[in-house]
Amino acid sequence: MRSLAIARGGCLLGCGLLTLACGSKDGGNPDKDSGQAAMTSGGTGAAGGSSSGGIGGGIGGSSATGGMAQAGSAGMAGAGGNGGAATGGTTGNAGHAGGSSMLGPIVEPGDPGNADVTLSVRADTDVHPISPLIYGINGDCSDANKHPTLCRSGGNRLTAYNWENNASNAGSDWCFENDGLLGDTDQPGKSATDMLASARGNGGTVLLTIPIVDYVAADKTGGSDPPACSGDVRKSGADYLTTRFRQNVPKKGSALATTPDAADDSVYEDEFVAFVKGKAGSQPVLFSLDNEPDLWSSTHAEVHPDPVTYDELVERDADFAEAVRSVWPEAGITGFVSYGYAGYVSLQSAPDASGKGEFIDYYLAQLRSRSDAAGHRLVDYLDLHWYPEATGGGQRITSDDSSAAVADARVQAPRSLWDPKYQETSWITSYTGGPIALIPWLMAKIKKSDPEMKLAFTEWNYGGSNDISGAVATADVLGIFGREGVALASLWSLSDAERFIDGAFQVFRDYDGAGSTFGDTSMHADSSAIDRASVYASMRSDDVNHVVIVAINRDKTDVKAALTLAHSQVFTTADVWTLSASSPSPAAAPALHSVATNAFNTTLPARSISLVVPRP
Repeated sequence: MRSLAIARGGCLLGCGLLTLACGSKDGGNPDKDSGQAAMTSGGTGAAGGSSSGGIGGGIGGSSATGGMAQAGSAGMAGAGGNGGAATGGTTGNAGHAGGSSMLGPIVEPGDPGNADVTLSVRADTDVHPISPLIYGINGDCSDANKHPTLCRSGGNRLTAYNWENNASNAGSDWCFENDGLLGDTDQPGKSATDMLASARGNGGTVLLTIPIVDYVAADKTGGSDPPACSGDVRKSGADYLTTRFRQNVPKKGSALATTPDAADDSVYEDEFVAFVKGKAGSQPVLFSLDNEPDLWSSTHAEVHPDPVTYDELVERDADFAEAVRSVWPEAGITGFVSYGYAGYVSLQSAPDASGKGEFIDYYLAQLRSRSDAAGHRLVDYLDLHWYPEATGGGQRITSDDSSAAVADARVQAPRSLWDPKYQETSWITSYTGGPIALIPWLMAKIKKSDPEMKLAFTEWNYGGSNDISGAVATADVLGIFGREGVALASLWSLSDAERFIDGAFQVFRDYDGAGSTFGDTSMHADSSAIDRASVYASMRSDDVNHVVIVAINRDKTDVKAALTLAHSQVFTTADVWTLSASSPSPAAAPALHSVATNAFNTTLPARSISLVVPRP
């Protein structure tokens, strides 16, 4: 999904799978219905909500090879940064590790005195690179408000996208009709080339979607709007798959043409990869293996009416990943692009789930085995979508509802990404019987089955796009992604105007309006009262004395905070920028002055984000 410029409308909560009029023509249902029924009743997806669709942009690696290359700076101890190797972003160059020889002897901070909460930062502990690809969006890279480092072309509409003529079908999101929303022109790969062009100006990376179903749209006939939906391809006769679609094939098996043959009965995805490679030049590009296959049988019943199985999805991902790799060995590949928690656990109650364990475990083990047999990695990123199921006052937080109960739940909800002591109110915690702690849970699975796999969230959103609670949650998530080692992430916009979410991105990407950013190296930062405030800290790999700290106040009242910093440099002042309910973009605030060695006192305004840059 993307903003309304890309995905008009979208059905926010309560949009049933069969409620055709609830979709959006651009293929967007950003808020996802709860997967609860599928988890509790053993159904095959009746409660999964339409998959997020639309014409997003791409997400890619940060090196020309499409990996996540982060060359460790001289003096930064090397324990393997994220990827950029010839295998498309597996374990890569030497990177930052738990400490840095660029730091001199550590100066322990003095006593800042009493405070409501103490925020403690250490430059000699938990030091590791922050992936540059976590500040991504769905949509093109020209977004001047968020300053994205990457952009993703994904969503429901890409599942049946025919790159040869730009025909597509958004499935249940819009009448199951074939149309030309991804390009009225028959110029091959127009959606992809537009995305590449948008990234070319700002150095962003691109993730393009590879359809892996058997059929892609052949025409752009369209039809009437809901509820009539005259363009539903299933009304075209029993043989509509042969008359309205083309066979989608991973490998052509013969020479790849510069210009595809749009008149034949097949579309070849290895030919698409070759086409993109020729257009991209040195631009970093990654490829995603379709979109939310766990919901195909509901979202894309026109091309895949039966629920996908464990073995089928593994086979499809392996075949199409091999097709990508055969043409562009260095390109990063993401899979399986699940819609949400029920997909993670059982592939939305897949017919062959019994006896095979949780699907993520099965997927990781199977792809690792197939990669070993092939002699190269097939999939580099475990690609998931995460739209929180947390509720406040019975209302899901992913809406733009910012009533007190929803806002309170929203600002706490990011803790479910990591905090083993926090239990949100949601059907997921009812199912698990305790806290979610999502990222540690996923990282443990990766470590067990395929330690070289990286973690990606290519769709996520916490709602509240025009409320301070949305900014607080968004900034918290971005901080968590960097601290917890997420390799790639892209926000899916749920609203056309989202000034507070824009502001949260600006905290990390352009806090002073002059291009200054959060650092590329994470270091230890913790809060004595995580329910009230959280903190994230960074330094630059080329200048460890350049420290940037983000302090987030979740509370509805001002919080007196004591900030301490263990570092080899002594800092006496600190510049401050603050984002609050009255200022949706970071605004300069009065500087801080130390009250003891590397110790500061400050007041964090009610429900706000403060960015602190210490100075000697």
